[in-house]
Amino acid sequence: MTDRVDALVVGGGSTGCGIARDLAMRGLSVALVEQGNLTHGTTGRMHGLLHSGGRYAVSDQASARECIEENRVLREIASHCVEMTGGLFVQLEDDPDEYFEEKLAGCRECDIPAEVLTAEEAREREPYLTGDVKRAIAVPDGAVDPFRLCVANAADAAEHGARIETHAKVTDVLVEDGEVAGVEVEHESGPGKRNHSLPGTTEEIRADHVINATGAWAGRVGKMAGVDVEVRPSKGVMVIMNVRQVDTVVNRCRKKGDADIIVPHETTAILGTTDVEVEDPEDYPEERWEVDMMIETLSELVPILDDARTIRSFWGVRPLYEPPGTGTTDPTDITRDFFLLDHEDRDSLPGMTSIVGGKFTTYRMMAEKISDHVCAKLGVSAECRTAEEPLPGSEDFSVLRDYMDEFGLRSPIGRRSVQRLGSRADDVLETTDPNPTVCDCEAVTRAEIQDAIDGSGSDLNAVRIRTRASMGNCQGGFCCHRMANELHPRYDEPTVSEAWDELVQERWKGERHALWGEGLSQAALNYQLHATTMSLDRTPEIADFGAFDSGVETATDGGERTTGSRSSSGPRSDGGRTERGRDGD
Repeated sequence: MTDRVDALVVGGGSTGCGIARDLAMRGLSVALVEQGNLTHGTTGRMHGLLHSGGRYAVSDQASARECIEENRVLREIASHCVEMTGGLFVQLEDDPDEYFEEKLAGCRECDIPAEVLTAEEAREREPYLTGDVKRAIAVPDGAVDPFRLCVANAADAAEHGARIETHAKVTDVLVEDGEVAGVEVEHESGPGKRNHSLPGTTEEIRADHVINATGAWAGRVGKMAGVDVEVRPSKGVMVIMNVRQVDTVVNRCRKKGDADIIVPHETTAILGTTDVEVEDPEDYPEERWEVDMMIETLSELVPILDDARTIRSFWGVRPLYEPPGTGTTDPTDITRDFFLLDHEDRDSLPGMTSIVGGKFTTYRMMAEKISDHVCAKLGVSAECRTAEEPLPGSEDFSVLRDYMDEFGLRSPIGRRSVQRLGSRADDVLETTDPNPTVCDCEAVTRAEIQDAIDGSGSDLNAVRIRTRASMGNCQGGFCCHRMANELHPRYDEPTVSEAWDELVQERWKGERHALWGEGLSQAALNYQLHATTMSLDRTPEIADFGAFDSGVETATDGGERTTGSRSSSGPRSDGGRTERGRDGD
């Protein structure tokens, strides 16, 4: 395994994986290191919107044009990661006409297809919209699976020779003779696929050029190299509903504000979001009132949300960047554009470039820009091909074949498998072994689980990201143990138990903010299954079940309330900072 490469990418989010793919396709030797799983940072904590550009058509038309251009590219190269749901900007009776007209004109100026719908036409597309709808603008928004897209980029980079290292945390940036020469990484369980219970190692990876693509963490990596990267992290909450109350991306057509979008995603709908600047991307308050506010405000658009069941909530951190001297105090005013920071020109430190800011929808274009920059530095003339060549799984996805007969699967299961695997379906599902369903909620079969284990080792959270197993209504209550069982006999019992514990703990982190009504009953059932029947409470420190058992928490007014009731009486706090959830499901 080589420890010297042409280009080293730090960060396994969408931009980092896109850069690794681009550079590897141009013939460079490439390594990528990521401190957690792929999508560990911002990429794994977004609402899955494939922008049409409509959201920026008034405030930032340059970004709007980039979004519609990349929207069209991703539909071509990543068809198995994209669902073209369409989008609506909905005007309610009290929303201003002027802004509606500005939005419509902005879309047309940016070459974004936009159609005005009457209230009746809008409700015909989305029957659960409120009766207060005045009219709507239809745009080509979509839903995209960030996990699948990120993994597909990393897989294609690996197929072109790149070395991909997850759970490899950068502990130092090597600066020698006034230039960056590589990084030192700490492997959580040794290099290569993660294997629980293996001891960690430290390694120096040397490179002709280092790319800092760590998003909200870019300032930390910059500091290791002795340079300032002025990232301004901004948190946003998202809430996952148990079914798709809408099949179209629904936006509120008014000026920027909290809680103004609903994104249908796989079997769920995701509500978002807020925009609050924080100092530390890993240490900020997750407050229950934010969850309540999402539901209460978006119920003005889709009233059924107020009676629906939530299954999970999570917070993400945007890697906003503001050039020095701008002085913006409101995070919503900070540009969503991206910036390439050449540290040789900027800080007299050759050998490293940072990329900051930007949006998920434009990740490929950002990767192209920085790859052009790195190639110019290294004297490589190869052209970018990422906009033309499909990602693994999308090579031949023009026809969704009926896999029921071919693989002996019931139609809905076969359809979901093919949607996830795309053109890889034959390779994964064609097996002579029994292929039962392991995850009932998301219809994930054993063949997909085994394929993910082939790529991820004993890391069940990485298996989850690749397959969506444990991400449905039961949040792993009925499939975590089945997933762990699939690790045997490749891995021994202590390794399997550790992987299982980690998955259960990760699922619990996102559920605890949604404990009322039927969600509370589900959590109680999962508690009984995992903590009692399966004896996972043998080590109480793996999950804070005591917080659930106590049934009370402190309100901001100093009083107490019983866990399990969602009140509309105003903001509340869970009174503490909590470890970040790691996913965006």
